[in-house]
Amino acid sequence: MGRSKINFFNVLCNSSETGCKARTGVIFTAHSEIETPVFMPVGTLGTVKAIENRELDEFDTRIILGNTYHLYLRPGSEVLKNAGGLHKFMNWGKSILTDSGGYQVFSLSSLKKTSKEGVQFSSHIDGSKHEFTPEKVIEIQRIIGSDIMMPLDECLPNPTEKSEVEKSLKITSDWEIRCLNTFKNSECRYGQKQHLFCICQGSIYEDLRRRHIDELSEYDFDGNAIGGLAVGEENEIMYNVVNECTEYLSKEKPRYLMGVGTPIDLLECVDRGIDMFDCVMPTRNARHGRIFTTFGEVNLKNARYINDFNSPDTECKTYTSENFSLAYLRHLMISKEILGYQLATIHNVGFYANMMKNIRIAIKENKFKDFKKTFIEKYTFNKSNI
Repeated sequence: MGRSKINFFNVLCNSSETGCKARTGVIFTAHSEIETPVFMPVGTLGTVKAIENRELDEFDTRIILGNTYHLYLRPGSEVLKNAGGLHKFMNWGKSILTDSGGYQVFSLSSLKKTSKEGVQFSSHIDGSKHEFTPEKVIEIQRIIGSDIMMPLDECLPNPTEKSEVEKSLKITSDWEIRCLNTFKNSECRYGQKQHLFCICQGSIYEDLRRRHIDELSEYDFDGNAIGGLAVGEENEIMYNVVNECTEYLSKEKPRYLMGVGTPIDLLECVDRGIDMFDCVMPTRNARHGRIFTTFGEVNLKNARYINDFNSPDTECKTYTSENFSLAYLRHLMISKEILGYQLATIHNVGFYANMMKNIRIAIKENKFKDFKKTFIEKYTFNKSNI
């Protein structure tokens, strides 16, 4: 790409627009150079559901997300080790970020027990008993070989009383520091550098967020993530918390907002200084017959499209939008044809990739605020589609 590698993350351009924290940058890993802001498609089990790697390549996807909890249970650490890591196992040559699995432990396991040592839980698959400690999740991610690793943290629902959040932060801080120590005292199994982020928690309490950021800033993590949002709080509350966090997070490290979100969420949080996002929404919604378009989300199962032979989106060019009509896509969804899920996923992943590319261009041209305004006006023009 013609850039000299100086740091793990280089800021390329800060918006000069008043009241705007949007910025562009590049993350350097062993497998790719990732231009930010970036949306990472979720490939929980070593696959982005209903889409092939070659199609991800067509969208210039340079990083996807995998999940330690799910990969640990299936196919298991031994298989991944024998395969030479997840990159080789799934034949993916670009970057991978892995979540520690903490969120899945707390959301999927009906039986779990948290202690200072770690968390004991039952598999959501067969009920078998397991334990995650900070040391173990780093060991698993070493075996996975992910380019960016996340530490074990405790994930709380919203609402949670402030006193309970404070107790949780003590546990999470200890776990994250133990993760960092284990990371520093271990090596990648496959000879390629890995990186470790920290995760800022604190629920919706801005003072606790600031306190946790200050505490974690004393340690040498490669990047900063914001966790514990998009779990039921109102959007404006989430935006305010994100804005508060980016006031205090390092400007020299990438900022990753975990598990977010809708196209409007991404725009609002890029505006507030976020560099990285992931969410299951593009792929999950596609499998439920819902696609993202320039003029809002479309429910393909809606009877209004039975004789609509127009493209689903003439302004966002994907293989799906350029070759198939709304009527045909509706037919596939109503018939529960696998091709319908594939075509909807191709379009949604392409829509997000195109949106992020246009966001980066707008930031570089100091036109992000105008881009955001125009995008939202079009996107919310006709909500009756869903």
